[in-house]
Amino acid sequence: MATRSDDPAQLFAAASKGDRGSLARLLSFVERGGGEAREVARLASPHVGRAYVVGITGAPGAGKSTLTSAIIGALRARGARVGVLAIDPSSPYTGGAILGDRVRMQDHTHDDRVYIRSMATRGHLGGLALATSEAIRVLDATGHDWVLVETVGVGQVEVEVAGKADTTVVVVNPGWGDAVQANKAGLLEVADVFAINKADRDGVEGTRRDLNAMLDLTEFAVGEWRPSVTATVATTGEGVNELVDAVGAHRAAGEASGETAQRREVRRREELREIVERRLEMRAREVCSGPVWDALEQRVMKGALDPWSAADEMLRGISA
Repeated sequence: MATRSDDPAQLFAAASKGDRGSLARLLSFVERGGGEAREVARLASPHVGRAYVVGITGAPGAGKSTLTSAIIGALRARGARVGVLAIDPSSPYTGGAILGDRVRMQDHTHDDRVYIRSMATRGHLGGLALATSEAIRVLDATGHDWVLVETVGVGQVEVEVAGKADTTVVVVNPGWGDAVQANKAGLLEVADVFAINKADRDGVEGTRRDLNAMLDLTEFAVGEWRPSVTATVATTGEGVNELVDAVGAHRAAGEASGETAQRREVRRREELREIVERRLEMRAREVCSGPVWDALEQRVMKGALDPWSAADEMLRGISA
């Protein structure tokens, strides 16, 4: 039975036993931020480290949501418990998620070992919600074996997902781009696995050749992972098991080489930096009154004051 408590400790205990309503409340706390979110983070931290995080990214229209749904099915067939964060663009009116990628994942809504959550970017340009790191931690701490983070397409591949994931899957389509465009998009720096989705269309082999040609031009150290290239048809499930196997191969290689542990250390360091930056801004807004803050912003926007001097004034009270 779902708990009606707003106490994070009670909610965390219930969510850890599989209560979906309590998990939803915890993630709402995380999205809102503040003291409750900090308490959730403290409760979750001792229990993290089990889940494997996979980022799924790519340009709009690549079929990321349908492919994510197919990956959920493949992981469930292997007995895994799966958490999904579908990062949507924000409503300009409410700040809430508006695409509702969960609509494409309806096949899993009644599976009590799958939890899917849409989160709003709230204008964050990297394609990821600011609360994504904490939400991943909560899903990990409450017993999910895999956490899939599917990002909103914003016109180019969102490289930020690579900083949140143990493995990053970049989804492309047949006939997509050429090697020069791919390098401009930063795909080589982001992808651990390429998925050529909609592989029932013409141009699959040409796209595979382009991707492998890009990789051939890249120098890999001895033992370093070379991104694999798979082909999928998400609507039918064709190639999805092979994609999951490719992710598993990257996982095994990363765990053997220590790369996965290193990525997680970097991720924790970056999360700490983000938290400090956010807390500093909040503190600055507390000590620099609203009218003064607004006046400084206006002067910067009008060119009457440089942003560095304005920032010094905003932060003056913190160092006092």
